[in-house]
Amino acid sequence: MHYCRYYPVDVVNGPGTRCTLFVSGCTHQCKGCYNQSTWSFDSGMPFTQAMSQQIIDDLSDTDIPRRGLSLSGGDPLHPNNVPAVLELVKRVRSECPGKDIWCWSGYEIEQLTELQWQLVELVDVLVDGRFEKDKLSAQLPWQGSSNQRIIHIDEWLKQQKSA
Repeated sequence: MHYCRYYPVDVVNGPGTRCTLFVSGCTHQCKGCYNQSTWSFDSGMPFTQAMSQQIIDDLSDTDIPRRGLSLSGGDPLHPNNVPAVLELVKRVRSECPGKDIWCWSGYEIEQLTELQWQLVELVDVLVDGRFEKDKLSAQLPWQGSSNQRIIHIDEWLKQQKSA
């Protein structure tokens, strides 16, 4: 996997102060996407163990406390990205207790494969759905267009079990 950008301190992509990783690679290629530079799977830099460790170190930093990790892109849930992102998420869960994880994806939750679910079950919030330029809304926190949903995974899973 490659990544385009990493922000060790971010207050835009999710609630509170966070670390944010923009992975490379997206086949949705939504019209009007503000992040077209992340579409190519080989753009940016290779995601290494050193980068993974940097994220863990930043999340553990008590001088600048972070609420959690945000995963965006590109698309963290693209099948090419899932193995590396899943490994990172497992590390965060194990080594950074109490940190929340948000993930943005052009896939809708109902479309996810078993492999994608292995990752999604470990995140707190999934913002799903392709960006739709005609539904652009600057009024919605953490969504680019009104069709995208902010899904709290634990709540969603409980609703699915009771349905």
